[in-house]
Amino acid sequence: MNYKNIAEMFIGTTEKCSSKKLLVYKKNNNWVALNGKDVQITVEDISFGLRSLNIEQNSNIAILSNNSPKWAMSDYGIICSAMTTVTIYPTLIASQVEFILKNSNSKLVFVENQEQLNKVKECFDLCDELKYIVVMDDSCDNETENIINFISLLDKGKEFSQNCELSFNDMVNSINEDDILTIIYTSGTTGVPKGVVLTHRNLIANITSILKVADFTLNERFLSFLPLSHVLERMGGHYTAFSIGATIFYAENMETIADNMVESKPTIVVCVPRVFEKIHAKFIAGVKSAPKIRQKLFYWALAVGKKYSLLTLSNKTPNLLLRVKHKIASKLIYSKVKARFGGSIKFFVSGGAPLSKELAEFFAAVDITILEGYGLTETSPVLTCNSPTALKFGCVGKPLENVEIKIANDGEILAKGPNIMTGYYKNEEATNEVFDQDGWFKTGDIGHIDEDGFLKITDRKKSLIVTSAGKNIAPAPIEVKLTSSSYIEQVHIIGDRRNFLTAIIVPNFDAVINYLKGIQNNISDINAIVEHPDVIELFNKEIEALMTDFARFETIKKFTLIPTPFSIEKGEMTPKMSIVRKVVEKNYSDLIDGMYN
Repeated sequence: MNYKNIAEMFIGTTEKCSSKKLLVYKKNNNWVALNGKDVQITVEDISFGLRSLNIEQNSNIAILSNNSPKWAMSDYGIICSAMTTVTIYPTLIASQVEFILKNSNSKLVFVENQEQLNKVKECFDLCDELKYIVVMDDSCDNETENIINFISLLDKGKEFSQNCELSFNDMVNSINEDDILTIIYTSGTTGVPKGVVLTHRNLIANITSILKVADFTLNERFLSFLPLSHVLERMGGHYTAFSIGATIFYAENMETIADNMVESKPTIVVCVPRVFEKIHAKFIAGVKSAPKIRQKLFYWALAVGKKYSLLTLSNKTPNLLLRVKHKIASKLIYSKVKARFGGSIKFFVSGGAPLSKELAEFFAAVDITILEGYGLTETSPVLTCNSPTALKFGCVGKPLENVEIKIANDGEILAKGPNIMTGYYKNEEATNEVFDQDGWFKTGDIGHIDEDGFLKITDRKKSLIVTSAGKNIAPAPIEVKLTSSSYIEQVHIIGDRRNFLTAIIVPNFDAVINYLKGIQNNISDINAIVEHPDVIELFNKEIEALMTDFARFETIKKFTLIPTPFSIEKGEMTPKMSIVRKVVEKNYSDLIDGMYN
């Protein structure tokens, strides 16, 4: 790919694919397609529409919306007008949206609907730089001086372009490789979001390398459902897909993904491990409920697939008998499994969180390839990736061709490459902390490179929790909030590589006993207290009240009360009285597993 910026890539694809379906979405239960010409016209109108509002070049423009063609076209419109896109998760609460809009100095924000509009209206007067809100939902007809309907913005753009001395290509040509493309906010260990600054050079470098991992064609079909606010979907299912002229289908919502896969027949899907966990659980539940003969047939096919895949991945040729068995299993079982994904899948891409070796092996056994990669928002994001010709279960692949990886003396993974961020927005201190004196980016992860050049991640240096859905969660602010309760003495949050947050809680027994006395319950035995229904009800209400300031994915779904405090003697606390997370999770592994079963 020989483009110097994403805007040039956009023009190249839309001109090459002027009559080809590029963006496809559901409307009134029917799939509606936008071709390259449709997309380019809309993006040009958005770009000129932004300029018509006297928003200067290099200004920051935010998007607060779920995935849709309007999200994609708004992003390209911002970029092609030589401005910077600031992404905001639509699941964030109003106070979190406010922080990002203020910190990024955003001049305008695109919002999906009334729900998102209300969040911005709450903080509009507090954001000094914010001048306009553009509402994507056409049904929202409440325009004011500051609130503009999406169609109105397009009309403004059309009118402005007729009298503008600057052409669309002039705007695109003014963009340099090192201009900021996007700012993506991610939570750090302190819980304070940091704006990751990524340039056109960063993303172009990553896309160029990814295109060499596998053979891509114009006939590829992607299904987009991971948040475009996240760098994984943004790079993989948005820019990379668009760069090759692929057709991108937008899932209606998370509940319709299964149906949308069957309808869209994607060849490539970008996922997080949590999706594969759900699919696997559903398959196994279905098998267990099937007649005994069907169960035996499935597990026979699974065993055949495991033997076959392990041999082929080791570049060994299966014997004739195994090949015959595999062909039979494919016809009877694998083809039916693939049909649930539309029947055209070449491979899935997994990122955002670690994929278990067992899951990768299961899908390979039913003839479905998952290519796991590794990276961070700060690295645009991919550093390493498995490929169809170089794949190893339990590893995150080999470094991309323009990426250098080395392991520090303490085991931390360090990286260099043109895809590495320039820094955190308006946060020089945090930027300096993640680069060593030689310019290596410190990932915060522990790992090693095996004898075949594959990277294996063994631990996390950071305390940051990454759920199986790829959500980054800083536990400290949540734990601090919970211990603000008079009923909670100590708390430890669990959720890394899990699908939701849980907590182990040591109650303040004096406070709890007093509460019980107040409701005419004189129980005082601490072992009985932690299991008593009145106490459980108390903590349910207490936790629910304390979680109101956090996003849904940051809230505690289950908890367990324990009678014994964490201690230095058991290695659970440091002398500074900090909880040693590894030790606590080891000591209470059975209890933790019980909360997830």
